[in-house]
Amino acid sequence: MAGSFVIEKGRSGKYRFNLRAGNYETILTSETYETKSGAENGIESVRKNAKDDARYVRKTATNGSPYFTLTATNGQVIGTSEMYSSTTARDSGIKSVKENAPDATVIDRT
Repeated sequence: MAGSFVIEKGRSGKYRFNLRAGNYETILTSETYETKSGAENGIESVRKNAKDDARYVRKTATNGSPYFTLTATNGQVIGTSEMYSSTTARDSGIKSVKENAPDATVIDRT
């Protein structure tokens, strides 16, 4: 199964998207956007930057959980992962974004 980007509008009126793997698990969550077109541009940025390992910032939360962010070429964060139980699981999450993002379909739930 192929991955998908799901665009949603929150109660605040702002937009966000999630990248889901083929098994429907969310592997990347965007920042919030004021407009739907901003979210759509964010999706294109994820597609463009997903294959470049240098765009991933591997981090550790204050509770010790590994996670990652995906950044654009200007350094702006365009997506954040869930918290993982290990660095191996985090690295598998990065691999999943690399595999799913380029060809993921867009589901508009706005």
